[in-house]
Amino acid sequence: MKYLHTMVRVSDLDASLNFYCTQLGLRELKRSENERGRFTLVFLAAPGDEGACVELTYNWDPETYTGGRNFGHLAYQVDDLYALCSRLQAAGVTINRPPRDGHMAFVRSPDGISIELLQKGGPLPPREPWKSLPNIGTW
Repeated sequence: MKYLHTMVRVSDLDASLNFYCTQLGLRELKRSENERGRFTLVFLAAPGDEGACVELTYNWDPETYTGGRNFGHLAYQVDDLYALCSRLQAAGVTINRPPRDGHMAFVRSPDGISIELLQKGGPLPPREPWKSLPNIGTW
């Protein structure tokens, strides 16, 4: 058995690609459009980890998606948790669970999917402003 990918439905493909690629740092590997089925599939992966993909499914006919928290979360190991959270925050992404402990943070995609960010190689020393920030919303 081999892990292939996780599928996430998205309501705005451009906003989702901005979040996952521009802000989070994933790369687009493959895209396909199905006119008959009226959907677009975009496969993304972290650089150097192309075997673990996220499949964004964009249905062309509008749908309302609820219950993103029911999905659970996607998790990524990152080289510098504080730098990534700073970059995400500067781009307007809410840090729902700040990296107070230098080890873990949570953010949400435009469709409410929780993304867990974990510091590679063990926690960084706690530092401001992160260690004093409260949780915002749910994660």
